Amino acid sequence: MVGGGAVAARKIRKLLQAGAEVVVVSPEVRPELESMDLEIRRRAYEYGDLESADLAFTATDLREVNAAVAEEAKRRGVRINVADRPAEGDFAVPSTLRRGGLQVAVSTGGASPTLARRIRAELEENFGPEWAGVVERLDAARRAGRAPDEDVEEEVGRCLSRLRG
Repeated sequence: MVGGGAVAARKIRKLLQAGAEVVVVSPEVRPELESMDLEIRRRAYEYGDLESADLAFTATDLREVNAAVAEEAKRRGVRINVADRPAEGDFAVPSTLRRGGLQVAVSTGGASPTLARRIRAELEENFGPEWAGVVERLDAARRAGRAPDEDVEEEVGRCLSRLRG
């Protein structure tokens, strides 16, 4: 990750949740990053910082830095996400709602991350914590090779009817 601000921190949290080993290159980092399990290199980006990277993200306030990181990534064949100009990158990161094993992802293909986050926030109101339990119970039934119990099916029906309003 090149950048240590709010956008970088949001992306870093998701990377760490996914089990990634994260290296942050930034002269300044948000205090919350200090307590996370990652490596921080407190300095400006330098060509060569992506040498051992499998995946790269750039989220700085400086257009020229983001462009330089994207250029290095392309030269090295490293897939990159460019926060301020998604078209310069190789992929967009969806806004994801998680309730236990349930994951709902919303993406605009990088056109408007803000819109994707707003839609996800609306979904959060409809997909409450009870969905985690529903998914766990359905998974247990599937793993046991049996149909879900009637009460699980009823719970699914109740949850879905709340979605329909």
